[in-house]
Amino acid sequence: MPTRDEIFDKVKAVLVDALAVDEEQVTPRATLVGDLGAESIDLLDIAFRLEKAFNIKIPRDELVPMDILSNEQYVRDGRVTPEGIAELRRRMPYANLDEFAANPVVQDFVNLLTVGDMCRYVEGKLAATV
Repeated sequence: MPTRDEIFDKVKAVLVDALAVDEEQVTPRATLVGDLGAESIDLLDIAFRLEKAFNIKIPRDELVPMDILSNEQYVRDGRVTPEGIAELRRRMPYANLDEFAANPVVQDFVNLLTVGDMCRYVEGKLAATV
């Protein structure tokens, strides 16, 4: 299994290539959407590139579980309910959801995912295949 530094380097290369950003911009705390300018179509491309780079399978809605955000069971009046936050935490153990949970506006969710989250996600996928 690759080290954390090796995983970060590969994730960084994927993001630099997919988003046409400078390497210096890709830091563990950089957000994919807010800092690196990713759009929803880019997230699909990034998932595909990560699959190839790490020889893993990323099921739809696993990396970014958008299905939760469109489910009336978990969203009311444009905000994620406590049940929805619990489901996001269960499905996204690699992401720090504390800040989002404090003000869970659905529209703000896409600004959550960081480069570090992506690295932890890949690390978890690789550990599960060992």
